[in-house]
Amino acid sequence: MVRTYSQDQKFVAHDLAVNSLIDGTLLTPNTPEKPDLVIIIGGSGPTDRNGNQNFMRNNSLKKLAEGLLNNNIATFRYDKRIVKQLKHGNIDKNIMFDDFVSDASATIDYFKKTNTFNKIYVLGHSQGSLVGMLAAKNKADGFISIAGVAQPIDSIVIEQIEKTYPVFTNDAKRIFTSLRKGKKTDDYPKELAAIFNKDIQPFMMNWMQYNPREEIKKLKMPILIITGTSDLQVEVKEANLLKEAVPSASLKIIDKMNHVLVPIKDDNLENSKSYDEASRKLSPELIEDITEFVNKS
Repeated sequence: MVRTYSQDQKFVAHDLAVNSLIDGTLLTPNTPEKPDLVIIIGGSGPTDRNGNQNFMRNNSLKKLAEGLLNNNIATFRYDKRIVKQLKHGNIDKNIMFDDFVSDASATIDYFKKTNTFNKIYVLGHSQGSLVGMLAAKNKADGFISIAGVAQPIDSIVIEQIEKTYPVFTNDAKRIFTSLRKGKKTDDYPKELAAIFNKDIQPFMMNWMQYNPREEIKKLKMPILIITGTSDLQVEVKEANLLKEAVPSASLKIIDKMNHVLVPIKDDNLENSKSYDEASRKLSPELIEDITEFVNKS
């Protein structure tokens, strides 16, 4: 289905299915030359094409796509496969991290075959950063990481537990040691069930095998790394570590930007509330930095 949103037809919005698992929205500017395309990959959880989850509507990825469109850059953003499964009530409990990589890879292949765009860039937000860098290898013309981590997921989770539930730090280390050996376990604190539920453990095993610092080194393409100083979930040091892994990459640290890409004061309550406030505008530097990267790459 094609929907044109502007009266003067400066762009076309096209809802399309890449395959039976991937539904998304393509925004294409009406320009005389082939535009560049940025494929946007969302973060962890049941994240839809707009960057939203149940009870959390911030439209971060929708606003990102529209901001790039205003600079004559085409974008495609898509629902994670679990979103479609939730809608149809047929959740695959055996889903793996690699499935998200396969979806991103299939999306890149789909648009390369269309021969509609000049260059294709992959942009991954949060968990999507690692997904994107794995899928982009040998396929994309450039890679953009926003709020991506540099350490394996077990190291990140242990750090978070040390800060929020320090009493369970040793438990987390013990469980991850077991998972790294390929062994599931029933011995975990109920307080950590959201992370270590036995149904989730195979997914975590799959995810934690990847070290983002090693994976990003494999990309032979221009790279842009972006993070915000007010991000409650991903520390600035993660972006610096990715930059250290690939010194040729461009690094942009945006003052006051948080995890849902909006400028925020150093107030954790306001920061948390912004996750469900779609009216907030994105940090303007974000669109500027990505546009500059795409135009110069």
